[in-house]
Amino acid sequence: MTTTVVSLSVALLLSVLAGIALGPTVVPPGDVVHFLIAALTGGSIQAEDVTGYSIVWHVRTPRVLLAAVVGAGLSVVGVAIQALVRNALADPFVLGISSGASVGAAAVVVFGVFAGLGVYAISAAAFAGALGATVLVYLAARGPLGLTPLRLLLTGVALTYGFQAVMSMLVFLSPNAQAARTVLFWLLGSLGGASWQSLPLVTVSVVVSIVVLLRSSRALDVLSMGDETAASLGVDAQALRRRLFLLTAVATGLIVAVSGAIPFVGLILPHMLRILVGSTHRRVFVIAPLAGACFLVWVDVLARTLVPPEELPLGVITALVGVPVFITLMRRRGYLFGGR
Repeated sequence: MTTTVVSLSVALLLSVLAGIALGPTVVPPGDVVHFLIAALTGGSIQAEDVTGYSIVWHVRTPRVLLAAVVGAGLSVVGVAIQALVRNALADPFVLGISSGASVGAAAVVVFGVFAGLGVYAISAAAFAGALGATVLVYLAARGPLGLTPLRLLLTGVALTYGFQAVMSMLVFLSPNAQAARTVLFWLLGSLGGASWQSLPLVTVSVVVSIVVLLRSSRALDVLSMGDETAASLGVDAQALRRRLFLLTAVATGLIVAVSGAIPFVGLILPHMLRILVGSTHRRVFVIAPLAGACFLVWVDVLARTLVPPEELPLGVITALVGVPVFITLMRRRGYLFGGR
């Protein structure tokens, strides 16, 4: 386990440096390190290096770091959601949070809602939509027995279709011919709007999620055995499920607000990591952030470099990778959700 963590940590560091260096304009790794040191220490650079420094520090570094944070967050939340609803097909977007965010984003693109916030309008509206979706899902899913996995899952799926219908109607009725393209690109995920200002809040959210989920890992192991078994072992399944729902909803909302909806990351990686380290949640939560961060950094590199100067939506690449991987996992002899 220690070897795996060290290996992934080194891989993440190298991936971040490579992600900063690679792009339509390639910056030599030595220059990348020099520019980063200069930026962090207040050092000086030569006049002819100003353009390269600007690309590295102001454009690529916040984007690559945001990719790492979003990848880490989606992986960890994916593990938690699968435990929350006890379903192998669950991912961070199964509860309708991302679809609610998409309604908020579409409202900005189509009607100019929150336009006074400038470049932060889409993120703010998306997060507001995600919070609204969270409240609706909770109120609709809560029954006499509290939040049960099946009610939560079915409610999330049903409201997802409803939010998607609302978003489609907004785009269809829009007089803006570019609205559909803009909303579609956002729905498939993009880090094109990354900046230093977009990093702190989502980073804090992901770090808090990781810490809380690590502390709850034993309870999640028990929860996966069923509510009756959890109660016999002293775990309040309903209280735990409410805390998990709130935590994952807020984290998902903040992630989607800065990156759009990026599919398959929170679905595929938890299964792959369980094969690698077993189904114990503590082990999975330790390596999930590192693996997810590495994966999304390289996805973003491909999105920026495959068809320059255009950028591919991140969801296109994650789907092209995720579909064959998921099919391979399904055909793997003896593999089942949570273990062998």
